[in-house]
Amino acid sequence: RPPVGGDAEAGMRLARLLGDPAIEAANAIALGRYLEAQPVLVDVLLACEAITALDGERRILHAGPPIAWEDMCGPVQGAIAGAIAYEGWAASPDEGAALAASGAIALEPCHHHGAVGPMAGIISPSMPLFVVENAAAGNRAYCNLNEGLGKVLRFGANRPDVLDRLRWMGGELFEVLQAGVRALGGVELRPIMAQALHMGDERSEEH
Repeated sequence: RPPVGGDAEAGMRLARLLGDPAIEAANAIALGRYLEAQPVLVDVLLACEAITALDGERRILHAGPPIAWEDMCGPVQGAIAGAIAYEGWAASPDEGAALAASGAIALEPCHHHGAVGPMAGIISPSMPLFVVENAAAGNRAYCNLNEGLGKVLRFGANRPDVLDRLRWMGGELFEVLQAGVRALGGVELRPIMAQALHMGDERSEEH
């Protein structure tokens, strides 16, 4: 697909940014901060405890940029509908989808709140999150837990067994992980990330 929808004038403006000293300087700063970062897993918290915007109003955070419900792909809609049922705001994912479509649930990007949602991943108030702090700068970011393989919410699945797994993760698993991370006093993530890259994406997910 042509850049900027085939708009020749906009394409030329975009092309003129290549090699722009101001852009190159900004990229150098961004890359430097990336290389200097020292990510450390410092805690495990429920999303409503970690992200202020999830403590109160009915709000779901989703992967990707700002987007209206009707423009979302099926897996993201399915994940949001499942999360609404998981939170008890609706009796079923079908009712959850209708509630989301009505505008009664605030839908916002994860990255607007210092968080990430992998794949069609979303974050709702009762979900446990990993809290990662950059020891080099003190800033924090949040990510939900990997549900494992098979039918999972991050791929849009929202059957009862998927929601039951989420409830277990938000209860028993959350308590154990939180206690373990706090007992360790933090876990450096760069060595783990390096090992995962050497193992390959699929093998790192299995382990």
